[in-house]
Amino acid sequence: MILTVTLNTALDITYRVGRLRPHASHRIAQVTERPGGKGVNVARVLAALGHETTVTGFTGGATGRLLQERLTATAGVVDALVPVGGATRRTVAVVDERTGDTTQFNEPGPHITPAEWSAFLDTYEDLLASASAVALCGSLPPGVPVGAYAGLVRTARAAGVPVLLDTSGEPLRRGVAARPDLIKPNADELAELTGSHDPLRATQDARRRGARAVVASLGAEGLLATAPEGLWRAAPPARVHGNPAGAGDSVVAGLLSGLVEQLPWPDRLARAVALSAATAAAPAAGEFDPTTYRDLLTNVAVTGLATAA
Repeated sequence: MILTVTLNTALDITYRVGRLRPHASHRIAQVTERPGGKGVNVARVLAALGHETTVTGFTGGATGRLLQERLTATAGVVDALVPVGGATRRTVAVVDERTGDTTQFNEPGPHITPAEWSAFLDTYEDLLASASAVALCGSLPPGVPVGAYAGLVRTARAAGVPVLLDTSGEPLRRGVAARPDLIKPNADELAELTGSHDPLRATQDARRRGARAVVASLGAEGLLATAPEGLWRAAPPARVHGNPAGAGDSVVAGLLSGLVEQLPWPDRLARAVALSAATAAAPAAGEFDPTTYRDLLTNVAVTGLATAA
């Protein structure tokens, strides 16, 4: 079982409009609602790849109940969310069908009390006992300690469970110091962590700060990975136009599934890039277009650059 942690779950709402114009009224051409938050998106992709996946984190209020109903209907995903008194947040993505651009609105999430955080920690430790790997994903809701991910990384390591961390800012900085097996920042998050805007230098610096391996998302240019086994760049054969929401979560799913399956790094990266591009071609985050994925998987260019220090 692969465990994904989403402390700030969300109900993801996607609006599609013919053209997005400021200060104007819009007729919505299509509306989709999905259980969301980064780790929830990761879990749905993992399940579609055939991996048994469990989701934990927080859920509350009417939005939380709707999220759980939708999650329960997802084949291959087990709901182990912890109930809280506050209401689960919503996110709204507005897709301009003319340009393909997406405008995102994210609510902050419920305030988590010390008792609710303690209940989550108990659940997390219990779930680690049967986990083959764990992904810690996304932002922290109000009330959760800023060093929360560092503690969760250390708990997973003590249990002998490989851990991937995908967050940003101070939670990432503290989490890296706890020595996760893998982090997956984008270029901006990596620059904020290290102070360097050179992706190659920044990934190597992030490893020196504690991460065993670093995979940086470089947008349309693909991925840059550095690990004890080597250094690679992976890029799609062509840019796929569409909604990029959730593409980074599909990268996490590709990397985590490859780790569990003990694939060589080039195969993990090819899967991650193909899934990311196929997610942009899908209508909502946490989904990918299977045809696009199959077509791209054998055409992703993975180049070994050097042996990582």
